[in-house]
Amino acid sequence: MANMQWYFEDFQAGQVIEVGEIGVSEEEIMEFARRYDPQPFHIDREAAARTHGGVIASGSHTFSLMMRLMVDGLLNQSANLPSPGVDELRWLKPVRGGDVLSGRCVVLESRVSVSKPDRGVVTTRWEARNQDGELVATAKVICMFGLRGGAG
Repeated sequence: MANMQWYFEDFQAGQVIEVGEIGVSEEEIMEFARRYDPQPFHIDREAAARTHGGVIASGSHTFSLMMRLMVDGLLNQSANLPSPGVDELRWLKPVRGGDVLSGRCVVLESRVSVSKPDRGVVTTRWEARNQDGELVATAKVICMFGLRGGAG
């Protein structure tokens, strides 16, 4: 884990880390949904127009976009370890073709692991906003990061 920018010690409660932007097209939304979530409002323009004002992204797709932002903007530059889970995943507004999502990670709390003292547990809130600044999705994510220099 040499030459990493972020280690457990670098995260403090209240910290906000901006992780970048990602755009999504209607075709990408429909392609993802055809493969993983083929509900009519994700894959059929006419059905979507009648029910949701147009095609909307699957919640799973929205979370996948958030994950990409976090990986590119934070996790790949960190001593990141496998996560024990995601809580409180919320989809607040539909994501549509042409939207550009911006992501940020808010640190809620951090502590050294009791069972594995070479790592820390960082509880975060991931947020995605559309190009109008509207919050479209949030998730409470438990992250694990290695300590700078190994064991605590």
